[in-house]
Amino acid sequence: MSDKFDLIVIGGGPGGYVASIRAAQLGMKVACVEKRGSLGGTCLNVGCIPSKALLNASHKFEDANNHFKDFGIETKGVSLNLSQMMKAKDKIVSDLTQGIEFLFKKNKVTYIKGHGTIKSVGVVDVDGTQYKCDKILIATGSEVTPLPGVEIDEEKIVSSTGALALNDVPKELVVIGGGVIGLEMGSVWQRLGSNVTVIEFLDKITPTMDGEISKEFQKILKKQGIKFKLGSKVTAAKKTKNGVELTVEPAKGGDAETMNADIVLLAIGRRAYTQGLGLEEVGVKMNERGVIEINHNFETNVKGIYAIGDVVPGPMLAHKAEDEGMVAVEMMAGQQPHINYDAIPSIVYTHPEVASVGKTEEELKAASIAYNVGKFPFLANSRARANMDTDGFVKILADKTTDRVLGAHIIGPEAGNLIQEVVTVIEFGGSAEDIARICHGHPTLTEAVKEAALAVDKRPIHI
Repeated sequence: MSDKFDLIVIGGGPGGYVASIRAAQLGMKVACVEKRGSLGGTCLNVGCIPSKALLNASHKFEDANNHFKDFGIETKGVSLNLSQMMKAKDKIVSDLTQGIEFLFKKNKVTYIKGHGTIKSVGVVDVDGTQYKCDKILIATGSEVTPLPGVEIDEEKIVSSTGALALNDVPKELVVIGGGVIGLEMGSVWQRLGSNVTVIEFLDKITPTMDGEISKEFQKILKKQGIKFKLGSKVTAAKKTKNGVELTVEPAKGGDAETMNADIVLLAIGRRAYTQGLGLEEVGVKMNERGVIEINHNFETNVKGIYAIGDVVPGPMLAHKAEDEGMVAVEMMAGQQPHINYDAIPSIVYTHPEVASVGKTEEELKAASIAYNVGKFPFLANSRARANMDTDGFVKILADKTTDRVLGAHIIGPEAGNLIQEVVTVIEFGGSAEDIARICHGHPTLTEAVKEAALAVDKRPIHI
C-alpha cells in the first residue's frame, strides 16, 4: 500500500485533470489515474482538439480553392498534403498533452498511469498497486455508442477516432448520425474532397438544437454539398473488397435499400464510461444507461465517492466537465461554489459555427413560458459583409414579462465566441435590454447580438 492521498481522481480528461489541479491548489494531496498514457482524455487526444485542428485546416483549404478569388486573390496549384495536415494535428495534440503534464508537476499532482479500479471505499487499485485516499472522484468520461449490425474496425468502419486519422480522402463517406460529431467530421472530409452522405434516424439533424436553427443549419450544409437521408436507419454494414455495403431502411418501416461507401463513420452518440471501475461492487448507484447518480455536492450514494462530467447527468461537454470538476473539489474543501446549468453553451465548429445557450423555443413552448423573440441576420451586419461571410443569424429569447434572457441561438461566423456574451448575461440574470444598452464596437460581428437584443423589443436599427 502506497502513501495515502486526500483525493484520487480516476480519469485525466478535461474534468479530471482540472479537478486535480484545483484540488492541489486548495492544499490537497492529489493523484490522478489515467490509463490512456497521455493526459487530456478523449477531448484532447481524439476529440475536441484534433477535430478542431482538422476543421481549421480544411476550412483554409476550402477557402484557398473556392473563395480567395472572391477577394481578388488568385491562387495556382493548390493541393492537399494530407500527411502533413495529420502531422500538424498530431503535434498540436502532443504539445497540449505535455503541457498538462507540466501543470501537474507545477501543482504537485501525482500522475499515475494505468487502469484505476475502486476496490473499496478509500482504496483504488491501479494495475495491481493499491493506493489509499480519503475521497475518490470518478471522471472517466464517455465512449462511442455502438450500433447493432455495424462493427467498428477503425479502417473501413470508423468511429470519430478513426475519422481523425484517415490516410486518404475517401471518395464516398457515409456518416451514420446527424449530431455534432458526425457533422463536424463530415464537414472536414467534404471540404477535402469526399462525397458525404449523412444518415439520421430522426427527421431532423442535431435534434436537441432549436428547431429553426437546425433547419437553417441543414440548408447551409446541403448548399455546401453534404447530402442527407433523414428518417432512416442502418441495419447492417458488410465490409467488401472496395469498401462497405450498408443496408438502410426507413425509420418508420418500409423497403430496405443498399448504399456503398469507401468509409463509414459511426457517430450516433456517446455513452458513460463506467464499466470496469468497480462501481457495482462498492454499491454506487447508476441508471439503466450506466450514468452515475449524484447529489448536489457531486457525491454518489456511497460516502466519499464522487463523480463529474460525462458519467453523470447532463450534456457531454468538456467545459461542463471542467466546471463540475472545479466545483466538486471546492465543495470538498468547504467552499460554496455553484454551476448554472442554464448558462452552459453548446457549440458546433462547422462553418458556419452554431452555438446555443439556455432554452430553445420548443422547450419554452412545452413549459408554457411566454417569451419574445429577437432575430438579426448576418447579411445585415457590416463586418460579416466585409468578410463575405453572411450565412446565418442571431436569435435571442427573452421572458415576455420580465425581459430576462432565457436562451440564445446563433448560426454564423464566430458563433462560438459570440455566444459567450449571452452566457454572461444569463449567468447574471440580465435582460435583452441590458444587451441592447451595451455599446458594441463597430464594425464587429458582435453588433449582430446587440441588434437581435434590440429586435426583442421590435426596434432593430439595421433591418
